[in-house]
Amino acid sequence: MSLFYYLLGGLLLTAPAALARPPAAVPRDTIKGRPAVPRLPRNRFVAQYDSRYSIVNHHLTTINGLKLGLEFKSRFRTGAAIYFLSTGVPTRQAKPDNAAEDADAQLRFRYLAAYAGYVLLEKPRWEISANMQLGMGSVYVLYEANDGDLDKTPRDFLGVVEPALAAQYRLLHWAGFGTGLGWRQPMFVPRSVQKELNGPVFYLRANVFLGELVKVLKQKDPLFSQEGLRRE
Repeated sequence: MSLFYYLLGGLLLTAPAALARPPAAVPRDTIKGRPAVPRLPRNRFVAQYDSRYSIVNHHLTTINGLKLGLEFKSRFRTGAAIYFLSTGVPTRQAKPDNAAEDADAQLRFRYLAAYAGYVLLEKPRWEISANMQLGMGSVYVLYEANDGDLDKTPRDFLGVVEPALAAQYRLLHWAGFGTGLGWRQPMFVPRSVQKELNGPVFYLRANVFLGELVKVLKQKDPLFSQEGLRRE
């Protein structure tokens, strides 16, 4: 819980700091206060397969997701996402009366989320952003019944709050890698379920920016050019 409150507090503290900046005249094609990095020429649609790792009930698991949204010229991002636990994990929840005596019970969940993010620090080659997700979905226990068939408990409503910090580094204009760390906090579920589902969320992935790659190929620029990335 301490990591959750630390990340949440950090995100909240960035808002008044940003509002306290004095106005400054900057070129129209740059972000206010960030003349080193041009604004995006236009708002753009973003689609991303979002696979993260998490600790669920003391087990390392993969949470798969798909994000769809918009990135505005000011580098503010928002949209929606869907997530689900790729594989079940053993649970400490009490088994139903019709569960087989030695059957394993697995915890499963899925949820829809609205997300928002903002680039806090950036250079042509790297950026650090703050992100927040608010989700709602369902959680249930999958188990083997006495007759040998799989059965599941009634679905419980699940709310999710997930603050995170992320970093991205560009090796090329069209390729790089990203990493992130956050905390998943379930809401509106029994405390026993909450204890099993809350925990850190993290990832390390390779990124291919298809829009930038198409632009490089269309303009016939050198594929491995570093032009513009070495600026401070």
